[in-house]
Amino acid sequence: MVRPKSDFDTLRPLVFRDPDEVLDEDAMYTIYEVARLLQGVDPERELDVETENVLLDWAIPWMMVNADAFVFADPDDDDEPGHYGLA
Repeated sequence: MVRPKSDFDTLRPLVFRDPDEVLDEDAMYTIYEVARLLQGVDPERELDVETENVLLDWAIPWMMVNADAFVFADPDDDDEPGHYGLA
């Protein structure tokens, strides 16, 4: 539902962090772990599917915009996700 700005006490700018502010340079992460870290959530925390999907909706475009900052490792098995890390 559309609401007027005056309904909100605080409005903040939308600012994304750089990949090196989110990820450890010596680690590789699944997209799910990147999504959690981007939102400040423990990467080991279990989340419901709906929440996981919302986090992925933010993480995937962020990774695409910052693609030159990442490297990719193939998954160990076809049914597992790949891993991403800082280039």
